[in-house]
Amino acid sequence: MDFVLRRVATAAVLVCIVASIVFLAIHLVPGDPAEILLSAGGAAPDAATVAELRDRLGLNLPLQTQYANFLIGVVHGDLGTSLVDDYPVLDEITLRLPRTLELIAAGTLLAIAVALPAGTWAGLHRDGGFDRIASGVAAFVLAIPVFVVGTLLVLLLAQTLHLMPAGGYVAFAKAPGQHLLLLALPAVVIAKGLAAVLFRMTRSAVLDVSQRDYVRTARAKGLRPFNVLLWHVLRNALSPVLTVLGLHMGALLGGTVLVEYVFNWPGLSTPLLRAVESRDYPMVVGIVLVVSTLFLMINLITDLLRAALDPRIRAA
Repeated sequence: MDFVLRRVATAAVLVCIVASIVFLAIHLVPGDPAEILLSAGGAAPDAATVAELRDRLGLNLPLQTQYANFLIGVVHGDLGTSLVDDYPVLDEITLRLPRTLELIAAGTLLAIAVALPAGTWAGLHRDGGFDRIASGVAAFVLAIPVFVVGTLLVLLLAQTLHLMPAGGYVAFAKAPGQHLLLLALPAVVIAKGLAAVLFRMTRSAVLDVSQRDYVRTARAKGLRPFNVLLWHVLRNALSPVLTVLGLHMGALLGGTVLVEYVFNWPGLSTPLLRAVESRDYPMVVGIVLVVSTLFLMINLITDLLRAALDPRIRAA
């Protein structure tokens, strides 16, 4: 219980620190939101109009006052209102976040389904044919950028072979089959890098654990190979794999921007990019705060799972 409380307290403190850093950092970015909004049509706004809009948006308030108002709003579950379209930030995030999480979840499950069995087999059969081929493929996949893979898949499977849709979004409740087809290609692109990393980590961990003395002892006792693999090899090898998985799943929260853009998937990337361009402070801070909180939650869950697998971590 002490281990859990320490991890939860640490995560809460980190969320507060991240929120403060993001709020201050976005206000240091050059550009006046009022001027950007008023000059959207191409006309140069006069100083009086800009000053009036700044006053209406609360941008004339001292930075410490804006920061205090922001913290009070976060405590009450209010992330503010977009400066661009006067729409509640939390409502926009609530609408788009599930789509981004769905994309990440699909890619992660696909990566796990491919990487864990392949990495385990390669680790148990070191320098075999499968190990050499799979390791080479993993290194090759890691070297290709996400947007290149996404573009090539669209050109090959969508525009040339006409096997898959090029992109877009349809709600699952409206058309389940079409929704899954539209989800397939971006999920594969999301999974490709994670699968390669998990494969290499699983292979390395299984190879290391399978050479430990307690595994040799279990085999010498005549235990069934499957039981040795499940209870002695995999149980101890999964701890570092979970750590890598947690870190990369958190990174995917920020790394799906290009994938959503390539496949026109309406997740958090669209409002985030638009908010950065227009200096929409509440939208940028709200999205980054939510993403950072989810990242810390994923790492917290990862720590708890590792502690459940390895009691030594709880005692640390």
